[in-house]
Amino acid sequence: MSKISDKQVNPELIYHLDDRPSFWPASFAALQHVLASIVGVVTPTLIVAGTLGLGEYIPYLISCALIASGIGTFIQSKKIGPIGAGMLCLQGTSFAFLTAILSAGMIVKGRGGSPEEILSTIFGVSFCAAFVEVFLSRFVHKLQRIFTPVVTGTIIVLIGIPLIKVAVTDIGGGFGAENFGSLQNLLLGGIVLVSVIVLNRSKNPVLRLSSIVIALTLGMLAAFFMGRLDFSSLSHVGIISVPIPFKYGFNFDMAAFIPLIILFCVSALETTGDLTANATISKEPVTGPVYLERIRGGVLADGVNSIIAATLNSMPSTTFSQNNGVIALTGVASRYVGMYIAAILVIMGLFPIFGAVLQTMPKPVLGGATLVMFGTVAVAGIRVLASAKLDRRDMMIISISIGMGIGVSMVPDVLSQLPELMRNVLISPVAIGAMTAILLSLFLPEENGSLMVE
Repeated sequence: MSKISDKQVNPELIYHLDDRPSFWPASFAALQHVLASIVGVVTPTLIVAGTLGLGEYIPYLISCALIASGIGTFIQSKKIGPIGAGMLCLQGTSFAFLTAILSAGMIVKGRGGSPEEILSTIFGVSFCAAFVEVFLSRFVHKLQRIFTPVVTGTIIVLIGIPLIKVAVTDIGGGFGAENFGSLQNLLLGGIVLVSVIVLNRSKNPVLRLSSIVIALTLGMLAAFFMGRLDFSSLSHVGIISVPIPFKYGFNFDMAAFIPLIILFCVSALETTGDLTANATISKEPVTGPVYLERIRGGVLADGVNSIIAATLNSMPSTTFSQNNGVIALTGVASRYVGMYIAAILVIMGLFPIFGAVLQTMPKPVLGGATLVMFGTVAVAGIRVLASAKLDRRDMMIISISIGMGIGVSMVPDVLSQLPELMRNVLISPVAIGAMTAILLSLFLPEENGSLMVE
């Protein structure tokens, strides 16, 4: 969950929540939001498609992701009936679901399923699981009794750590690459990684917010001069791309469904934190009935937008935290800017050439950026854990849960003798770690007056 310090809160907002800036100020603010978030919107699709061998589907899937993100942003900002927070919130594909989505794809691929079957299962289970968040939106505050900081932090750590393996594999050249680990691959990944570090330490806030985009651009330029870019496939890309609902069909798999249920619960809590941070920066109340209505509406919109995203062949959606920094930077908190952001994302999504260009990005370039992004996810989990005063009971819960999650991901054959459904559920580090943390948290007695771990 996002936490905003006093220094990050803009003391003087230029445009408040219900102000209507004119075209140019609104467009400029919207463009900054898009630049800060665009990599987060498209990267999950690049990772999933690349890992599961769905390269030819990337341009279309990226178009679907951008259009779904635009629609979700419009709903969150506009607030349609009870759906939406009615604040400047950007929706996009969440990294939190990546590990479970990849596990779901691997289940189908392991059975010999076709690419279409892989995609139909991913979107089918995502569609069904999203109704969990819709249901939870009515009493999201009560989730905190089960999903304590110890449980939530453990789950977020287990989301990030397996993804780091994906990023490092990409830096090496990608799974099965003939030149895996070559000096050229490591150099490309290193250029992007160093660029992110340097730009992120800049005193210029615009450079910091755009560090990933700029670093990827520099990586692409380096790849071009190394002769690693091939644009020949761009000539076969269509001019316009319109999402077809459930284009690849609709399949359901219980083993893939269960981990997503847990992650939608976590996503509801993360969205609560992001919306609270947004309200703080936007100088809106963070207590009382107005605040609670916004939280319920925002979490409800997260669920509804994930349903829409799955229908439009995209992965689960969530409220991005990146745009909170842009609001603080620009002093523009107007929710009407969200309409401009939505329009930009939808327009980008209508032209598949954007996704096709991203498809040409060499794996090491993408890996250099995602290593930072996925590492940040794991660190976010550590920060949540650090916010709790950990006693011996908490340490036991964390150590066993993380040990189970990482252990199973490192030695998956340990589950080889279990029934197929149970094996496919527990093979996900997030699923087995989360279930372990939740059960231990519920059944291990509290240590009243115990010595805290400093």
